[in-house]
Amino acid sequence: MTLVDHDHDAEAPHMDSGQTVVLEPEVMVPPMIDVRRGRAASFGAALGWGLFGMSLFVGAWALLAMSVKELPTPAHAGSELWALLQDPFHNNGVNDKGIALQLWSSLQRVFWGFLWATIVGVPVGLLIGTSRRAWQAVNPLVQLLRPVSPLAWFPIWLVVFKDAPNAAIWVIFMTALWPIILNSAAGGMAVPLDQRNVAKVFHLGRLAYVRRIVVPHSLPSIVTGLRTSMGVAWMVIVAVEMLSGGEGIGFFVWDAYNASNLGKVAAAIVLIGLVGLILDSVFLRVGRLVTPEEVHP
Repeated sequence: MTLVDHDHDAEAPHMDSGQTVVLEPEVMVPPMIDVRRGRAASFGAALGWGLFGMSLFVGAWALLAMSVKELPTPAHAGSELWALLQDPFHNNGVNDKGIALQLWSSLQRVFWGFLWATIVGVPVGLLIGTSRRAWQAVNPLVQLLRPVSPLAWFPIWLVVFKDAPNAAIWVIFMTALWPIILNSAAGGMAVPLDQRNVAKVFHLGRLAYVRRIVVPHSLPSIVTGLRTSMGVAWMVIVAVEMLSGGEGIGFFVWDAYNASNLGKVAAAIVLIGLVGLILDSVFLRVGRLVTPEEVHP
């Protein structure tokens, strides 16, 4: 008998003469991955691909501007953006306000409409997600009103409030309400059966059941609904302010278009996108905080 590793002769099983025993080499345990280095590499890759995507977009924009002479080039939009950021807080009357003040005005309307949608939408969503009767009563109404364009609500609220800024707030309310309701309901419906049985065993009351079981389990879905609603609300406010006039980033875009200054329009679009990116990042961070670690990508 021939042994490859003579150090293990005593442990080798009995074999027939002439048969070779090949002992497996010891498996080397790889060193622990440096978490910081991994995160830095991941961030670097994300940044690199992000810059690549932006470069493609700017290149396509430049080519389109070359073929359509009326469109501003990226350089023209950049110069207009720089000019807007030179004095963003100036206030020379209703028709001459800095870009920061215009954005702040729009953000306030979005915030108030979104806040009221959250106050109404989360409880209603949890109610219909945990009660079959409530679902049967409310879901047809939600499905009837949800497809209605947000701008269609503006004349209704304008008649109610006799004030365009307040009407814009309630248009945002109607816009943000439906994703919050539906996602909150989905979270309430997805409570595992074993947790429901535990609640029955301990004879939890309705409020205790919602507070201790439904709400903690539904938080990821609720935050997803809030994130979706904020994105849609920020998109809709631009169109609403084009109708309402007065002030706000939507009014600024429409006013710049009427003045045939498409470079300023393009600069405002960039700022609208940056603000939307920041808002989405905030809710993405909140969503990660309330989501169990095992389901994180």
